[in-house]
Amino acid sequence: MSHPFLPLTDEDRQQMLRHIGVESIEELLEAIPEQLRLREPLPLPPQLSEAETYELLRELAARNAGAHTHICFMGAGAYDHYVPAVVKALISRGEFQTAYTPYQAEVAQGTLQSIYEFQSMLCELTGMDVANASLYDAGGALAEACFLASAATGRKRIIVAGEVHPHYRRVAQTVCAGRGISIESLIAEDGTIPYEELEAQVREDTAAVVVQQPNFYGTVDDVAPAGELAHRVGALFVVVVDPISLGLLQPPGAYGADVVVGEGQPLGIPLSLGGPYLGLFAARRQWIRLMPGRIAGATEDAEGRRGFVLVLQTREQQIKRERATSNICTNQGLMMLAATIYLAWVGKQGIGELARQCLQRAHYLAERIAELPGYELPIGKPFFREFLVRTPVEPEEIVRRGIEHGFLAGVPTRRVGARLQGLLIALTERRTREQMDAFVEFLARWAR
Repeated sequence: MSHPFLPLTDEDRQQMLRHIGVESIEELLEAIPEQLRLREPLPLPPQLSEAETYELLRELAARNAGAHTHICFMGAGAYDHYVPAVVKALISRGEFQTAYTPYQAEVAQGTLQSIYEFQSMLCELTGMDVANASLYDAGGALAEACFLASAATGRKRIIVAGEVHPHYRRVAQTVCAGRGISIESLIAEDGTIPYEELEAQVREDTAAVVVQQPNFYGTVDDVAPAGELAHRVGALFVVVVDPISLGLLQPPGAYGADVVVGEGQPLGIPLSLGGPYLGLFAARRQWIRLMPGRIAGATEDAEGRRGFVLVLQTREQQIKRERATSNICTNQGLMMLAATIYLAWVGKQGIGELARQCLQRAHYLAERIAELPGYELPIGKPFFREFLVRTPVEPEEIVRRGIEHGFLAGVPTRRVGARLQGLLIALTERRTREQMDAFVEFLARWAR
């Protein structure tokens, strides 16, 4: 049996077989049941040269419909923002792109400083005391927030109030099940927080109340009373945020949040077929020792020079074992750096202007769509950049036809398991009035 994909000669293979005490490949594979063995070549296409391989990959990539080929009105946690050239230019530098986890502070000052700057910016944005060096994505960050709340209170019951992103909720439910933490959802008919029901359900066994602001449908609600109900029984208040919205909306720290999590993709990370993304995690100082991941801090050396260190790091899992607060992933270092560069480039006034542009475009398009016969905005409450539309035909049909006409028309909420059915449409600063008007003309073909 020949194996041409191995860079070895026949003599090399025979020496290896003799060394482990068998005469042939067949003898080596005797432990594999006969019916499971491959007895004929795999049906693979002909081998290609390097140039032919690149051409094939380019051809396959060109088949992907994305924000680079279509006008994007999709959202639900992933948004088509403009990513300034400086972000890619800097994160592509070798010292950043190949950097590993900065365990040795003395040789990782640049990486530690970038983490420190990221944490500082995230604290300013959210109004919280401390932030970590980031996690994989928002769903994982929410699961970690549930762990923190359970550890802080000694309780095992989490209440999710209002329509938190269904994917985040499902990730948290899956991860928390292994620790016996239950997650219950309370959602009003319009997707917001049912306060009377919430008040009845928040009890002495509640570890945390989780809300999303704006919620999954883009609705902006008064979520502060949910925090008050949580604190009344000694539970924590967890808020899931869209970081761009914080350019306009009150930061969660101002209305009592104990933990803030969110998806950092809007902060300089392009849409790329689902990732990589960036989990944001910030909290009040009292919970710092229950936070997952790494936290960088600023200090001075013996000669009074400013330097950076890992104040808390995941190596404690080797010591504390089941009591450790770290999760199993490394932090999203490169994506964290992209967000840091983006926030520095945008600045405090810039993120406010960015949020205003998203808001204004969303309301312009929503008003135009609401004028079309057969289309309805069912929620009727203030919204930020995203809104739900009931359509005269199935949303999936509009999405399918939209791709043919150059639009990514939105996200059918049925696809992600949300309670309210319809087409979820999102806006960013990249959408022009001409593009929005063309989209309305496209939707008008189903008006009735």
